[in-house]
Amino acid sequence: MVNQVTIQVQGMSCGHCVNAIEGSVGKLDGVEQVKVHLESGNVDVSFNEEKVTVEEIKETIDDQGYEVQ
Repeated sequence: MVNQVTIQVQGMSCGHCVNAIEGSVGKLDGVEQVKVHLESGNVDVSFNEEKVTVEEIKETIDDQGYEVQ
């Protein structure tokens, strides 16, 4: 089953931030799609909840050095 979640993230300011988050989250097993919106500070993620949890996604963003709200 595919879920969609929008995560508030602080500290994203440039193309490198977009690539770092989309790249790392996109590699997680079960993540279908990742879209970073710099202007709003949101990250939209479509994922299979049977393979990956929202917490794992948030931890991955946190590991890249960004603050998850």
